Amino acid sequence: MRFIILVGIILLSSGCSQEQQNRISRLGVNWLEGNYKVTFYEGNYKKEWLVLDGKVTSEAEKGYYYFWVKEGGKKKYVQTPIDRTIIEEF
Repeated sequence: MRFIILVGIILLSSGCSQEQQNRISRLGVNWLEGNYKVTFYEGNYKKEWLVLDGKVTSEAEKGYYYFWVKEGGKKKYVQTPIDRTIIEEF
């Protein structure tokens, strides 16, 4: 269902100004709020994070996902390459 809504917004935004498109894209980020397992792979190396009641954002032009996690009682900002990262909602 989220995918259908997102596709509809993308199609509608093609006739919008850049400012309107930016607002719509920020709304899309809010839809990604929830609980996620983010897994980064590099050869045999594998690193996993749990994003609890948070959001994972992306910047496709730069090729990265961005998110905050708690590790050792502290909040940590993480940036991972899109092409080597898997995001699963739970």
